[in-house]
Amino acid sequence: MPAIHTVSAGGSIGGFHKILIQQKEFDVSHEEVEEERDDAVIGTAIRYSLIAITVIAIAIAGPVAYFKLTRQDTEITEIKAIDLPEVRFEVAQELPSIPWTDVTAASGIDFVHTNGATGEKLLPETMGGGSAFFDYNGDGFPDILFVGSKRWDHDSESSTKANDNVTAQSSLRLYKNDGTGKFTDVTSDAGLDIVMYGQGCAIGDFDNDGKPDIYISGVSETTSGPGPNRLFRNTGESFVDVTQQAGVSGGAGDWSTSCGWFDFDNDGDLDLWVCNYVQWSREYDLAQNFRLTGGQRAYGRPQAFAGSFPRLYRNDGDLKFTEVSEESGIRVVAPTTGNALAKSLGLAFHDFDRDGYLDVIVANDTVQNNLFRNMGDGTFREMAALAGVAFDSEGNARGAMGIDVACARQDDRCACVAIGNFANEMTAFYVSSPGAMVFTDQAVANGLGPSTRLFLTFGVFFFDADLDGWDDIFHANGHLEEDIAKVQSSQTYEQSPQLFWNAGPESATEFMALPIESTGKDLAVPMVGRGATYADIDGDGDLDVLITASGAAPRLLRNDQQLGNSWIRVRLVGNGTTCNRDAIGGRVDVTLKSGRTISKFVSPTRSYLSQVELPLTFGLGTDGVDSIKVVWPDRSEQTVDAVEVNRLIEVRQQP
Repeated sequence: MPAIHTVSAGGSIGGFHKILIQQKEFDVSHEEVEEERDDAVIGTAIRYSLIAITVIAIAIAGPVAYFKLTRQDTEITEIKAIDLPEVRFEVAQELPSIPWTDVTAASGIDFVHTNGATGEKLLPETMGGGSAFFDYNGDGFPDILFVGSKRWDHDSESSTKANDNVTAQSSLRLYKNDGTGKFTDVTSDAGLDIVMYGQGCAIGDFDNDGKPDIYISGVSETTSGPGPNRLFRNTGESFVDVTQQAGVSGGAGDWSTSCGWFDFDNDGDLDLWVCNYVQWSREYDLAQNFRLTGGQRAYGRPQAFAGSFPRLYRNDGDLKFTEVSEESGIRVVAPTTGNALAKSLGLAFHDFDRDGYLDVIVANDTVQNNLFRNMGDGTFREMAALAGVAFDSEGNARGAMGIDVACARQDDRCACVAIGNFANEMTAFYVSSPGAMVFTDQAVANGLGPSTRLFLTFGVFFFDADLDGWDDIFHANGHLEEDIAKVQSSQTYEQSPQLFWNAGPESATEFMALPIESTGKDLAVPMVGRGATYADIDGDGDLDVLITASGAAPRLLRNDQQLGNSWIRVRLVGNGTTCNRDAIGGRVDVTLKSGRTISKFVSPTRSYLSQVELPLTFGLGTDGVDSIKVVWPDRSEQTVDAVEVNRLIEVRQQP
């Protein structure tokens, strides 16, 4: 573990018709007079025209004759060189070597995701599960939480299932990190040995006691009783289920997906946003009778299912939450049908307009995306279409999955939004005007889009893989249908993850897909990728990657780059009163000695169904740190003097 330093516009048609009628009433004699008058006018015009032509000819002939008489006596004394434009050549970009090593088995991780699939092909079986990096026990090392599912309640068989190798007793798996990247399963000891059809997770210290708590989203198998979601409070010794006491289980029949903690009202404690996908039941799914070409049963299209509203829970303290979805303005309906305009899968928080309140952006599947501007009075204004992030460049909704936001441009006030989409729909790359909520999709212009079109992307996030000071982009890919290659030759069920290197503002192509020669073969192995997250698991300063798979084992990839770039990691601790202890919503501005400022927000909710670690990693390249400024969620500011590089520093909020 590295050293930790703590620092405190037309006329009337009817009128025109009337004039025409009057003209028809003129007699023949009047027409003859008019013809004679016209002939006179034409003759006069011709005479004047001939005179004008003669004058012009004389005016031109004079200079021409003079030029012909004198040109033979004129001596050319100088020939001036013409300044041609500079010829530009595209400089071949040298790609960095960022090798990755699959350390899943060697690290002690033996989790295998189960989805309950037995042949009925129910839609939830395709979605996979999420994961999270977080320090559950406060020892300074990132631990891992996996979210799995289970066999369906209607499935009474138990011995011939496709996923019998999965630990049946728990849908969750918690692994403790020893600080070197070696993990031990502590699920039972932590009190997380539960069974549910899980989907995503959110980590946050909702009671400000210094210990991270866990929220799990899931799928309802019935339309009665409490919702499917679970809240576990961290007591320091284990996790205790406080779902019913807190009132955050969701509604009966909910299918909840990505979820996240954030302080939307800036009162110092964390509130909870829960995305919901579609209105689903096994009976309705089977009744649709989805088929692949050839007649076999297929997984359903989301267009066949109605959308479902998200839920926002306000933290009232003392383990009490109040749902404020309706009054806060986040329930958006389609103007033509009145149905919920949301089929939400990806979630991210970011202060786009820099007003001190976290805004919310949601990736929706086959309906427009949502962008909720936080008005600062407990309400949100949905403005995705107005802002330019609702649709693609042709005005179509896409099959959006995962999402992330970063300040990835030279101007640190520009927000970049990456959204992974369905196969044959390129990844979106929306870029805002500095500090504003007006975006343009630059995925084609910057090179990212064309390289992503054939892939079906779920998990997506920004991170600086090579620590050069520019955020790169990671994609976890994988199709929904096992037999997709039988009907679409360009598609496969398992697909390779992708790493897009940020070549910087001087490059003609901003994001370049790194080939296997740069990443090594372990990253390129195809898989049915779903959630993706990152953390520094071994304390060497660079970020390692975890990818979950649907119905299969995850992949933990250790970053083995040796480029010699410097870095600084920053962990914030809020005061727990005016600011939440995790400092979610806080911003860190690192100013380099070269004068450039890199900004990052503390917000672990990103990608798909997953959470990244809380500490922020700043790649520095060959530069150094001049100063660090922290803008806390309560808008207070704190400056940290220049620090040494290649270390983790902890910044505690001043009283």
